[in-house]
Amino acid sequence: MNNPIIIRVCDFTGGPFAVSAEDGQRVPDAIAPVLKEGKPVVLSFAGIETIIAAFLSAAAGQLYGEMVYADVDALLSTRDLNADDRGLFQRVLTNSKRYYENPMAFDQAWAEITGDDKSPQEAMVT
Repeated sequence: MNNPIIIRVCDFTGGPFAVSAEDGQRVPDAIAPVLKEGKPVVLSFAGIETIIAAFLSAAAGQLYGEMVYADVDALLSTRDLNADDRGLFQRVLTNSKRYYENPMAFDQAWAEITGDDKSPQEAMVT
């Protein structure tokens, strides 16, 4: 297997807070092409003190909408996460898989609950 490409998340956040979906969006913009070539990527969270689900969903969760699930699972890994943040990362990935299995149903339910026709993903970024 190829040596993994290590991506420092703090290079996308500009500091210790991984809280912005906009910052998170920059991560898949950079790593999706690499993953699609079959090259492994490790997201390093060294230097990150605070992480929220919106950042992780934008940074990694949406990859399940662009790629085969098994490829994402095999090629994307993390390091430098504490146990709580590792658990959050896994929950975001699990929820993303659920969403991308049937996005129309999720978007319809979201619209019914919120009265907004934007998907949850669109609402995070705008």
